[in-house]
Amino acid sequence: MRSASETWAVISDLLADTVAQSSALSRDEAVQAMSAAEAVGRMLIAAGHLHKHPITLVAGKVHCEITTVSGTAALTLEENLNPVPGAAGADNFMIYLPSPAPLQEQVKAVADKHARLSDAVPPAPETKVANSGPLIDREALRRAVTQR
Repeated sequence: MRSASETWAVISDLLADTVAQSSALSRDEAVQAMSAAEAVGRMLIAAGHLHKHPITLVAGKVHCEITTVSGTAALTLEENLNPVPGAAGADNFMIYLPSPAPLQEQVKAVADKHARLSDAVPPAPETKVANSGPLIDREALRRAVTQR
């Protein structure tokens, strides 16, 4: 069990360590973004919003959603605080903050102050795959069927 401030520090370190895997990205920039969002982050944690609405890091192929658990449920779950693998090739990252109704104004104000923070809905992990082109070469399939 941690306080909201301690929880935010753990989340910040996890995101910064994940971003730091890339030689093209700066751990310090992730730390600065999370520092800029600290006050609103602590409010999100204290009000229980991070139970249902994750903070999402998108860095290259990494799509990391972070939620919190409290109460007796926190005693039965095992934490995974290791950096998320896969960010080594990333050349850009964005941290998406949840924006629940009671804190929308505060989250928007924070997101507007730092280029690496956003209050928008994060892209779905499937979006990048869907935009990479067709998985089936329809023309090659048509030729193969016609030749038979």
